[in-house]
Amino acid sequence: MANPRGAKWLGALRTPLGACSAALLALVIVLAVLAPILWQDKAFEIDTNAIGQGPSAAHWLGTDDLGRDILYRVLVATRLSIVLALLATVIGVVTGLVLGTLPSVLPRPLARLVIAAVNIAVAFPGLLLVLFFSVIFGVGTQGAVLAVGFALAPAFARLAQTMAASVAGRDFVAAARISGVGRIRLLFRHILPNIGEPLVVNATIGAGGALLAFAGLSFLGIGVQAPEYDWGRILGEGLNGIYVNPAAALAPGVAVVLAGLAFNLVGETVAGVIGVRTGSRKLAPRPVAPAREDAAETRDDTVLVVENLQVAFPSPAGWTVPVRGVGFTVRAGEAIGVVGESGSGKSLTGLAVSRLVEAPAVVTADKLEFAGKPVLTTPERELRGLLGTSLAMVFQDPMTSFNPTRRIGRQLAEVAEQHQGLPRAKAFERAVDRLRAVRIPAAERRARQYPHEFSGGMRQRAMIGMGLMGDPKLIIADEPTTALDVTVQRQLLRLLARTRAERDTAIILISHDIAVVSQTCERMLVMYAGRVVEDLPTAGTPRHPYTRALLAATLDLETDRDAPLAVIPGRPPEPDRVPTGCAFADRCPAVTDRCRLEDPALEHLEPGHRVACWYPAPLSPPVKETVTAGGAE
Repeated sequence: MANPRGAKWLGALRTPLGACSAALLALVIVLAVLAPILWQDKAFEIDTNAIGQGPSAAHWLGTDDLGRDILYRVLVATRLSIVLALLATVIGVVTGLVLGTLPSVLPRPLARLVIAAVNIAVAFPGLLLVLFFSVIFGVGTQGAVLAVGFALAPAFARLAQTMAASVAGRDFVAAARISGVGRIRLLFRHILPNIGEPLVVNATIGAGGALLAFAGLSFLGIGVQAPEYDWGRILGEGLNGIYVNPAAALAPGVAVVLAGLAFNLVGETVAGVIGVRTGSRKLAPRPVAPAREDAAETRDDTVLVVENLQVAFPSPAGWTVPVRGVGFTVRAGEAIGVVGESGSGKSLTGLAVSRLVEAPAVVTADKLEFAGKPVLTTPERELRGLLGTSLAMVFQDPMTSFNPTRRIGRQLAEVAEQHQGLPRAKAFERAVDRLRAVRIPAAERRARQYPHEFSGGMRQRAMIGMGLMGDPKLIIADEPTTALDVTVQRQLLRLLARTRAERDTAIILISHDIAVVSQTCERMLVMYAGRVVEDLPTAGTPRHPYTRALLAATLDLETDRDAPLAVIPGRPPEPDRVPTGCAFADRCPAVTDRCRLEDPALEHLEPGHRVACWYPAPLSPPVKETVTAGGAE
């Protein structure tokens, strides 16, 4: 089978743009290599009988003021002009890459300082930066290379910053972070490989700009100095006699244009092939009633304790708090479902518990402990090892949960290499074993494949396998069955259930589907507007109006097809516009004035059942007998 990438390159070379760029680049490379070897002596040969003459049979482009052949000098100058431009480009790209990726690994105050410096530098025109650095580094070839290189760096740094920030928000980076990968390793293993292609494209195009800038410095007399010469120096010398012999100035100018055009066309061709087109505050949220757990319920087998968890984001009006006072506990071997409409704070709660919510967001809690360790105050290096081996995160979109540039097996093996100290080969063997454990067929062969070669269900199973590389005490699964057919959904749910039974692993299943939660979990947290409004057994009877409305809207085989579908009127409030009283008041059929004025706390109605409502419904169920009735098989 033909290589698709190779066929794509061949197809690009057959286009007018690709063929022209390849021909120009080949011409430039050949001249740079052979011209000094063939014509070095002729370029320095002085003809005293032909000083300052125009084009002739002996000298096709004429001679300079010392009688040297201009054509040979332009051809020989190709090597120095191209080498210096490429060297300046390398300096600019490396410097820009360092400045662009430093914010990803530095503490936030220093990162902001670097970003501010780059923004200031980008605001200046490139020519002014070149002249500024030329004054600093001095006249000559070395100073000009440094000046052009550092002048290119700010724009490249801005590009690297933007692209690194976009990749850093992807699920596979969060997965690597939760598995304990350090910042430097995260940068080189997961971020840089995913921004490498567009950076190469822009570096190729930037080489044309570097060539032009370098020729400009030599033209002004602050670049290459005699006896060396490049196109810019030849252009400067020929400009004095441009009215006598225009070819003396036009020839090096045309050479600069053609070489710069070759670099730009190559960059455009590469872009076409790879699909790229060129070009600390303190939190003061509104007070909420914290969710309370009875002290008697805290046991030795508790895996996760969350009390009054809040997540806030800065906004022009102050702070937006999409997670407000969430509290719950998870014990070993327990399966808890978290349900609610979109925007209720389910996924953000899971990310905050995993310490994956980054600045400028602020996470606070009266108590947030995982396996006995305070998550918010434990040093990152110490916590990284604990979370990397004891907590697994299964994200909603399996396609973005893996690094697309690395093989599945290597990504799983990284966890064992980092936290268990296994050598590369042993770690890979364990990765294959974990893929077998999650029912991946032909695991050894599959481990050497890339994520795009897996189906959606297999990627989800591989994500669970990554979590099982350590000895997880808790698995947080964020919508793991989204966009999967019912057969694959059932396989995944059985896999989670088997993992829980065999390893006594606790599970937090975040889902919109109450039926899925009822089949998998024994407890259910119902979230609305950033709060837990009800915590009940899945076999229990819901008492909160919102839970009852969600249950009434659940479809099953007994649903009357002739009756209109049950809906919840209205919409959830925006995180920055949560009303003063109960957030569900505007949609609640039993609302009173007290509901609009006072926000109810999450209180115990009976053992294992908490409700945040001033007027909880009676025990008699409204539509379905229990929560599990909506998801019964």
